[in-house]
Amino acid sequence: MSSTPQSALANPDTNGSNEALGQGQPARAQHKNYKGFVAGVFSGIAKLSVGHPFDTIKVRLQTSDHTHFRGPVDCLLQTVRNEGVRGLYKGATPPLIGWMFMDSIMLGSLTFYRRILQDNIFSNPAFIAVSKASRHKLDTVKDATEHKLPTIGHAIAGVMAGSTVSFIAAPVEHVKARLQVQYAPDKSKRLYQGPIDCTKKILRAHGITGLYHGLSATLIFRSFFFFWWGSYDIFTRLLSTSTSLSTPAINFWAGGLSAQVFWLTSYPSDVVKQRIMTDPLGGSLNDGERRFAGWRDAAREIWRKDGARGFWRGFLPCFLRAFPANAMALLAFEGVMRGLPE
Repeated sequence: MSSTPQSALANPDTNGSNEALGQGQPARAQHKNYKGFVAGVFSGIAKLSVGHPFDTIKVRLQTSDHTHFRGPVDCLLQTVRNEGVRGLYKGATPPLIGWMFMDSIMLGSLTFYRRILQDNIFSNPAFIAVSKASRHKLDTVKDATEHKLPTIGHAIAGVMAGSTVSFIAAPVEHVKARLQVQYAPDKSKRLYQGPIDCTKKILRAHGITGLYHGLSATLIFRSFFFFWWGSYDIFTRLLSTSTSLSTPAINFWAGGLSAQVFWLTSYPSDVVKQRIMTDPLGGSLNDGERRFAGWRDAAREIWRKDGARGFWRGFLPCFLRAFPANAMALLAFEGVMRGLPE
């Protein structure tokens, strides 16, 4: 096998080469960027189908008192017993629609940002000349654009893509979280009858700022994409050079393993985000009084009540979900990228 798999996320362009934008093939480059956004839709569908039940358990554990559920298995059993299997997919409609857009924007913008970084920074002779290793490469490589994007480039592009998609993710995750923590099996006793009803009520009571409640926490959480996409590149390189796995298998394993690295580093910030997103908004919504004025207040409250353990509540279902959901998502993305016509 070649040392560089045909991976859209392992290389700045989608065919394993490193052609720069604006160097004689602008139409082709634009088409490749477009492919990233299209393939991201399929990634979102795959992620939701595999991961949403795990996500429901995770959110319920993160936002409930520790006496409500004894652990993830108890949460699973109570949910199925009281609400049926459909209860595990409660709040699935927003992410089904949202993740299609979110993964499209995230993976499409990731592909775009990686290309921008490659063309304007990491392929720049002035930048390359900073390091001894790069100076040596310049002696043996005639065209600077032949350099692969380094791991730090993938990581930086991940942060940029995470910030971009946060403006779509925040309202979607906000509505999803509020639906997931409605425990009443009788729909008539729930404050929100569904995602549309939830969105309308929040907008009516608090406007667009209410719908974007938790945006700053979302931006903090998604800054940890630095570790996700940096590690994805590392795993892709290692698997392609040290194993005889096929390209789809490399995409699957690198996607699953890098997602677990991401959750190991980002999980405490996700707990804080979920507490903020399920905090009562108050006012005419009549859902209670707000407890947290900001991110620090939510973090302090978690520490005060449960100490360091509070920041890892619900981690097991999240960790179990991370590998299959994201492995399938990236397998779908890479497969569609390879299958789409040039």
